[in-house]
Amino acid sequence: MDDLPDGHFRHLLLPYAGEVTRVRVPARGFGSDFSAVIDSEKGRFFVKAMFNNPGGRKDSILRERAINPSVQPLSPRLLWSVDGDDAGWIILGFEAIEERGLDFEPGSPDLPLAVNLLNRAAALELPDVARDWTEDRWDAYVGSEEELAFLRGDALLHTDINPSNLTTGDAGSWIIDWSWPTRGPAFIDPACFVVQLISAGHSPESAESWAAGCTAWAKADPKAIDVFAVADLRMLRAIADRRPDEAWRAAMVEAAQAWVDHRGGARSPRSGPAPSWST
Repeated sequence: MDDLPDGHFRHLLLPYAGEVTRVRVPARGFGSDFSAVIDSEKGRFFVKAMFNNPGGRKDSILRERAINPSVQPLSPRLLWSVDGDDAGWIILGFEAIEERGLDFEPGSPDLPLAVNLLNRAAALELPDVARDWTEDRWDAYVGSEEELAFLRGDALLHTDINPSNLTTGDAGSWIIDWSWPTRGPAFIDPACFVVQLISAGHSPESAESWAAGCTAWAKADPKAIDVFAVADLRMLRAIADRRPDEAWRAAMVEAAQAWVDHRGGARSPRSGPAPSWST
């Protein structure tokens, strides 16, 4: 099939899929080097793959493979995988589901479903495989060790909560793309949901009212949420500054700023570098 990356890729698929007869590349990206729904001699699969090169992208797909058994039935099942020192690709073969991303806009009938999915995720136990996956992406954007302590916890986090990764279909609903699960405070996933809701058109008050239906949000220390909101704004701004050609990142900064302003704007610079501190 011309839509597959190369002959080596086709060779790696053969034991699991047989001959591939159709490749459907999704409109939305999944942060991978290749992703598609394939029809083959052995069935239909959602295939996600990364080049087998050292670094974060390889670590990400291996982490997604490792967590899959622990996030059932919230995520589609991983049916097979390919990797090895002599393989130029790491390939994951998931069950293919018919689904669509949820609508986060105000008034959407999908919003209660999104809250339900987040509560199902919050109910998952932290598996042993994730105990060393400490969430640290926001660490550089807090101002002190005291603030950093609010970003530590023992919940299993997805951390990429957006309308493409919360999905529904005739067979059920899912949180997909567990490409960087971590261990941290349970409120982070609902907090990410808040920023996405604001970006989708909600007021900060409306966004927080939906997050209030999440058990992890309801149990959180409001000061911890304040610290996260500011750190998230700083991180999003830093990323947007590095990638000015990606307009959607600027929109996320605007949403995060609106949320911080709603929460009082404490310690939130509108410009300038993130704070630096040392342990």
